[in-house]
Amino acid sequence: MAIGDAPVLEALTDINAVSIARSELDPRTLIMVRLAALAAVDAPPASYLMHIGPALESGVTVDDIQDVLVTVAPIVGAPHVLAAATKITEALGVVIAVAEAAAEIDAEIDAEINAENDRSTSAAGDGSGGASS
Repeated sequence: MAIGDAPVLEALTDINAVSIARSELDPRTLIMVRLAALAAVDAPPASYLMHIGPALESGVTVDDIQDVLVTVAPIVGAPHVLAAATKITEALGVVIAVAEAAAEIDAEIDAEINAENDRSTSAAGDGSGGASS
């Protein structure tokens, strides 16, 4: 019987960790090879979503991804490459949306902290400590 709250996801995470640990490729090359493999097997969108964030963090550019797709096109075929391009675009959109949402939350938290600091500073500056007379 599987253990954990998300046994399939946990197993996939473990498999990926072992694969990465055993590879001597640099992170950028590793992720581009993985993107090529995803295109070759016509992977589902979720697979691309798991790789786009690390790809961007590794310095892979949109031009690099396009080069990978152009390179594998003669081998995997146009339908797989077109499907991959669509899935990568969708995954990139999700990654960007998540990053924008996180930035908005960070900005809201910063604004709240600044407002609290301003209130503390003005209360200390008037000598009343916030008490009314």
